[in-house]
Amino acid sequence: MHDVAPLARLGGFLATGLRDVTGDPAALDSTGWWAVAADFEGRLVCARFGDVRPAPPPTAAPGRWHGPRPGAWTSSLDRAAYTAGVRRVREHIAAGDVYQVNLCRVLSAPLPGAGADIDALSTLLARAHPAAFAGTVRLPAHGVEIATASPELFLRRRGRTVESGPIKGTGRSAADLLAKDYTENVMIVDLVRNDLGRVCVPGSVTVPGLCVAERYPGLVHLVSTVRGELRPGAGWPDLMDAAFPPGSVTGAPKSSALRIIDALETAPRGPYCGAVGWVDADRGVGELAVGIRTFWIDRAAGAAPLLRFGTGAGVTWDSDPAGEWAETELKASRLVGVASTGGHRSDGGERGRSHHGADLAER
Repeated sequence: MHDVAPLARLGGFLATGLRDVTGDPAALDSTGWWAVAADFEGRLVCARFGDVRPAPPPTAAPGRWHGPRPGAWTSSLDRAAYTAGVRRVREHIAAGDVYQVNLCRVLSAPLPGAGADIDALSTLLARAHPAAFAGTVRLPAHGVEIATASPELFLRRRGRTVESGPIKGTGRSAADLLAKDYTENVMIVDLVRNDLGRVCVPGSVTVPGLCVAERYPGLVHLVSTVRGELRPGAGWPDLMDAAFPPGSVTGAPKSSALRIIDALETAPRGPYCGAVGWVDADRGVGELAVGIRTFWIDRAAGAAPLLRFGTGAGVTWDSDPAGEWAETELKASRLVGVASTGGHRSDGGERGRSHHGADLAER
């Protein structure tokens, strides 16, 4: 395993001096500053650091990162399997089992050496793809090496006030957004309202912003804001239990969507579609992002290290299978280009193409 010190670079802070690691969310209501990483499948890692100081985004030389070859990426679902999955979701919708499902695939590529530093990849992402919730969680002894460029707020807490910022609807420009995108966003807002309503004071859950178009590098998202006041006695364990996994990356109803995801997806999502962020328990504040636009290193015992990245799209009755595949390509191409050897970005990134003009990770 690569011998690097544990650190977290999140929320404008650099945290070093690891003190404690636990999987108990109640720790987030105790004391200290915690980095948080939660896998979609439910594994939670909370790491308390002793030295936490303000720090700008990293600016080290890009040469520190040596990523996979651009043509080395493979996908857990190829084009045929993914579009078949979209058609299967539509059958579930027609049968009344579900209204919407976020169908995802995981891209993987071997790293050229065991010594890759995930924080160096964060440096590249910060330069090429700035994001509100960008950062690093590096805990190699605990199997956590994450670099995220997430634009999506999962949970923000300020005292008793909690807020979520679900994203649904993606296009190259605002003109590309369809009626389906707005419908899907409203559907997920209702789901998030219900999730927060389980732990908030009755009547306190509001929607200050609905379907706001926000521009990011290479694409546009529809973003909404849901806010509420935690009921007396409720803390992080209750909040995570009510809201996890995030509604925007599961579907509605969430329980039905999770069953369909389990049946159709062939690889665990891991940190992708989970949560990544920080909590300052002393001040009663924290921010967890949805683990999208997120890379992680998988160092399975006895195998060469792999860099992984997830991408997906929300499927509704109006979905076109080829269009949903193209959306997963659009979301992945720019960032996969950044992470590949030398941080080179594909000239065709905005068209959802790889460096060689073929579909990303079609193999």
